[in-house]
Amino acid sequence: MPIQIDDDKASSLKLFVVLSKAYKTVMERAIKDMKQYGLSSSEFMVLELLFTKGRIPLQQIGEKILITSGSITYNIDKLEKKEFLKRVPCKEDRRVIYAEITEAGNEFFSRIFPQHASTIHSLLKGVSPDEKQAAIELIKKLGKGAEEG
Repeated sequence: MPIQIDDDKASSLKLFVVLSKAYKTVMERAIKDMKQYGLSSSEFMVLELLFTKGRIPLQQIGEKILITSGSITYNIDKLEKKEFLKRVPCKEDRRVIYAEITEAGNEFFSRIFPQHASTIHSLLKGVSPDEKQAAIELIKKLGKGAEEG
């Protein structure tokens, strides 16, 4: 005999499934786009963060792009070998090391980012600008509710 659940719980389960499938599809395509530039998705996200936000302490990168600290070190090392970023010691606190995008990294990302942004825009073309704004607000609300729960 099937388990009976109320309509509100059924809607929550349905939303979870739909959200998961949409995320999986969009991320798979976004990652495929990132890889065409010779970067892993983690490398791309680190570079994008530094490109848009500037110098950031290494310890804060993981929380901003949701990757583990061990993975951060690995990706920072790879990007440093490609000469797209450099480590910069903090003058005030020796324990703090910043990641900073280099001129080569800036030039590279300036060249590839507009195409990547177009690809992401294309992936989300089925949603109007107003619907995107509503979705942003609802998904933020969903995330905050999950953090509290």
